[in-house]
Amino acid sequence: MNTFGRNFKITTFGESHGKALGVVIDGCPPRFRLSESDVQPLLDRRRPGKSTLESSRQEHDRVEILSGIFEGMTTGAPIAIIVRNEDVKSEDYEALRDVFRPGHGDITYYGKYGIRDHRGGGRSSGRETVARVAAGAVAMKYLAQQGVAISGHIVEVHGRTLPQEIENEIRAAQAAGDSVGGIAAITATGCPAGLGDPVFGKLDALIAGAMMGIGAVKGVEIGDGFAVSKRFGSENNDPITKDGFASNHAGGILGGISTGQEIVVRIAVKPTPSIEKVQQTRDINGNEVAISVKGRHDPCIVPRILPVAEAMLALVIMDCLLEQRKYQ
Repeated sequence: MNTFGRNFKITTFGESHGKALGVVIDGCPPRFRLSESDVQPLLDRRRPGKSTLESSRQEHDRVEILSGIFEGMTTGAPIAIIVRNEDVKSEDYEALRDVFRPGHGDITYYGKYGIRDHRGGGRSSGRETVARVAAGAVAMKYLAQQGVAISGHIVEVHGRTLPQEIENEIRAAQAAGDSVGGIAAITATGCPAGLGDPVFGKLDALIAGAMMGIGAVKGVEIGDGFAVSKRFGSENNDPITKDGFASNHAGGILGGISTGQEIVVRIAVKPTPSIEKVQQTRDINGNEVAISVKGRHDPCIVPRILPVAEAMLALVIMDCLLEQRKYQ
């Protein structure tokens, strides 16, 4: 399952401590301008080492487009993009060769395949999202020309909502050798009505799947989400007037199809599992051991997950937009 999408199809590859990560995009429309400079800004937002609140891993994440572009324009051929790893310190993970980190995919990867890349988690590392962001940037460039804009923001971190309180909360967790989670919101404005297919191809179902496909995400809400369970239908329904909808509790999607309103998504992001605080675990031989994870990890994933979630929303909308054009 390294391929995502039906029409704007992406296949990602690469590991946290491998030579490079990358993506092949198939189905990108031809004849629109695209260059590395269109992709780089989103990767710059995702990359580590920008502040003391992030992983200190120093990666420039320089984009290289290898194919699918001729004289500055897409040709309709597959677009291959790679980002080379520059600051790999695999020795930091040697102590984890035979030990499973609590809260991480180490134990499930080993249980499924009988082998795992302990260096930063391999494909289960958050670094895998580099390829998704690169593909998402291409989708966002195309969508912008169709009037669709995608953005994200932090709603809260560990229950805190004010910027200074959020920073203090992250620093406190970092100082304690711990980590914190939070909630992020992603919106798409200018999305046309009619995207998404009834029953199993619902737009909100595709969005939820895309968001849950991000390793750190444990919950997804569309529109008002779980809050709707406490309302009357008369409170929750969005009245329809001659000028359109009077509210947007549904988050821009009804019956699995976009309404033309702003699409609103919120995601619950878990705390980073790799922490220095001592935890109970076991090794591959079944022995119980204590673990303190060293190395370079984010004390909070929420700030850096924003461009990843934006990219995934862009990929879903792009795919559905191309699907809808089959019927027009």
